[in-house]
Amino acid sequence: MDADAAAWLVDAVDAEAPVAAVGLDEARSDVEARALSCSSSHAKRLFDVCLAVAVLFFLSPLLILIACAISLESRGPVLFRQKRGGLNGDAFVILKFRSMECDTSDASVSHASRNDARITRVGSFLRRSSLDELPQLINVLKGEMSLVGPRPHALVHDRYYRMHIPDYDQRSLVRPGLTGLAQISGSRGEIKDVSDMAARVEWDVAYIRTWSLSSDLSILAKTLLKLPFDPAAY
Repeated sequence: MDADAAAWLVDAVDAEAPVAAVGLDEARSDVEARALSCSSSHAKRLFDVCLAVAVLFFLSPLLILIACAISLESRGPVLFRQKRGGLNGDAFVILKFRSMECDTSDASVSHASRNDARITRVGSFLRRSSLDELPQLINVLKGEMSLVGPRPHALVHDRYYRMHIPDYDQRSLVRPGLTGLAQISGSRGEIKDVSDMAARVEWDVAYIRTWSLSSDLSILAKTLLKLPFDPAAY
């Protein structure tokens, strides 16, 4: 390569670098704008509250039966409580029906795995049917969660994945959800390495970028059809 060609190549690379940076900034700004629209939407909040109240009312007999089954099978509280990352990274206490023999602290929490010895018999049914998530409707009423959004993770997991996945923090620009685009798109189940979580984050960011009430309705409908007894759940 002669000197003139080399100089031309250097100039071309230097010219492309700012363009790429601007494109990345514009993409992030677009996500942030859509996230603001999503998190501040009165229509989305009204929809969340109305549907959460209705489901809690109509399923109250089932919720009581589940609570009794958990109490009869093993010692411990009916509800599992754990701090999770929420809107803008603020921590909140998530509620789930307890599905394991004992709770773990935030410092030692680990992802559940297939054939996990900690899972009870009742808990196994609840997890496979996704019924263990129903108490999170209370989190929705409290404004800590939405019906649809990125699934919230334990704080220790947030800290870890934030260091390894560039767009991870964008998930916290909206309220976490009971279900989301990732869950109906095949990104559910055991997290074996960072790439599994990175795939979920891509779906979460895609949800934020394309959010609308109609998309929420579509995700909820597909959740009812797909998630109960999903083979990926355990």
